[in-house]
Amino acid sequence: MSQYDVIIVGGGPTGLACAIEAKRQGLNYLVIEKGCVVNSLYHYPTNMVFFTTPDLLEIGEIPMVSVREKPTRSEALKYYRLVSKHFDLAVHVYEEVLKIQGSDGNFKVQTRQRTGQEGNYSARKLILATGYYDKPNPLGIPGEDLPKVSHYYREAHPYFDCDVAVIGGRNSAAEASLDLYRHGARVTLIHRSARVSDKVKYWLRPDLENRIANGEIQALFDTRVVEILPDCLRVAPSHATDGEGDVRTIKNDFVFALTGYHPDTEFLQRAGVQVEPRRMRPVCNPETRESNMPGLYLAGVIIAGLDTNEIFIENGRHHGKQILADLVAKLKV
Repeated sequence: MSQYDVIIVGGGPTGLACAIEAKRQGLNYLVIEKGCVVNSLYHYPTNMVFFTTPDLLEIGEIPMVSVREKPTRSEALKYYRLVSKHFDLAVHVYEEVLKIQGSDGNFKVQTRQRTGQEGNYSARKLILATGYYDKPNPLGIPGEDLPKVSHYYREAHPYFDCDVAVIGGRNSAAEASLDLYRHGARVTLIHRSARVSDKVKYWLRPDLENRIANGEIQALFDTRVVEILPDCLRVAPSHATDGEGDVRTIKNDFVFALTGYHPDTEFLQRAGVQVEPRRMRPVCNPETRESNMPGLYLAGVIIAGLDTNEIFIENGRHHGKQILADLVAKLKV
């Protein structure tokens, strides 16, 4: 069994930032990532532009350069690859953590590798930086599991000349709707609220509203989807009961249910971390990021529970310094 001072679960920007600090402190560390490096960013829309500036995505004090004021997904992926290579970070990709047992000073981590083989590791300390992007919020309606439904949007070309529904009213839904429209899809935006969210990026909101006003994108506000069928959707007013008189049918080929994501709190609880039931926030010391489980630290957006809009790369990247300062001090005791 391989033994480490600290194992970091999650190879996103926050996990990599923690690994950089662990390496700087001379610790024997390992990052375990179930997908590729910065896996969540890889699954962002192909042509996505970040809302923030390059300096706020930097880790390890390595400058990030972008062609324009705001970096693209492609530029971010390149940057984090280069940072990982620069520091020669120890990262196991395509290896999923299945079980965490033990306690402070002697944690046991069981994994499944890409080949199907089992991995077993021992660590004195653990850092969980697992993010939330791989846990979409379900609609909870019939037909949600049909092949035509996706909770992730990548690019528009496959949907040319198709009837596409986008469910949601925030940034992801706005970006997908505009991109699909500009690539020849017939787009219907469906949102439970009376209008697009005020939090939509300032350069997207007027564009989307103008397309809706011109009839180029159909918008069904105050509307919910009640059933997804192979060739159509059944929708009803958000406030309506399930009476058949309130339901109508619209033609549909594909659905993007962009209704947000949530952390894997079940994984945290299986590891012994207590989770507040209302907002699903894990117990965590705000100064050290140590959970109720001594020796087990939390980093990045998982700290926020359901309030995923509180922590982004911009502030989660600083958790590494916080955690390693406390972690190293305790290892020396």
